[in-house]
Amino acid sequence: MPDIDSSAPTQLLADLRQVRASITDVEQLRKALAELGASPLTGGMQNDLVRMTSPDGVDTVIKFYRKTDRRRADREWAALNLIRPHGVTTVPTPLWLDAADVEPAIGMTMLHGTPLLDEPDTVQALRALAQTTLRLQAVPLAGLMAELPRIDSAEHYLVRLTKAWPELLAAQADDPLAPTMQELLAQWHRRGDAEAVIASAGEPVLSRGDANLLNWMATATGAGCVDFEYSGYSNTPFDAADHIEHISARDVPDDVWVKVLPDFGVADANRELFAANQRTCALRWLAVLWKQRDRRADEFNRQHERVRMLFGPANPYV
Repeated sequence: MPDIDSSAPTQLLADLRQVRASITDVEQLRKALAELGASPLTGGMQNDLVRMTSPDGVDTVIKFYRKTDRRRADREWAALNLIRPHGVTTVPTPLWLDAADVEPAIGMTMLHGTPLLDEPDTVQALRALAQTTLRLQAVPLAGLMAELPRIDSAEHYLVRLTKAWPELLAAQADDPLAPTMQELLAQWHRRGDAEAVIASAGEPVLSRGDANLLNWMATATGAGCVDFEYSGYSNTPFDAADHIEHISARDVPDDVWVKVLPDFGVADANRELFAANQRTCALRWLAVLWKQRDRRADEFNRQHERVRMLFGPANPYV
């Protein structure tokens, strides 16, 4: 295993920051980056990604963190360095960290592949995703990853469903759908799902903290994933449920997910705990979409129907 150069390219980073801050036109920015041997990458969402290509054709990625709350750069750096000695070839290798106060940056190797959801065999693609997930969960926790729960943790979801959303619904009681949402929350409480989520914590495992399937790709060595800025510790039933109930997974048929449940570590012994976590994750997404129901009406209605299905007799997961 080659040594990692922990020294950040200070001058290059200064030049990249200056160019990105001073040029707003997309095409002009592309040209200015090209003069520095760089090109922009899409998909960064809340961050900026730049690809650097060496003269011999080796690609690396520089990730600038536009948001510095919740120790995003620290989490990603800690997670990738924790994983590195364990031979997981389907995640980036960390190269250096520039811990600037404004827009800290990490250099890492670049994964090459195609979107996982574009694979013709969805079952096999998700089994590969599960295999990578279990390999990550098998990495012993240490350092920051043993100290911090993943962002958007089970506890965070419970706070939204027991405090933030009920308060919002009470304040919007004149909305015709508010009573329906409150009844779904009441069903959730009657089932004891919140208590089951707490009880399912069990032994903590390493988690990426972000179940977005758009961050996964098919690579030559298996299902690869990027973006570890939400990482921390979690547990197997919650992370399995979060993968299945993430809004990015809605076009995957339920019969496919049911087939791969064992690959995610869901068995008879923890099926009920998984189901409680699943209903909790789905209800949390309904709460998220409730705040945006006017401009995302189709997504909200689709999520509403999904939650009703998971709480009803047609639920294929139980």
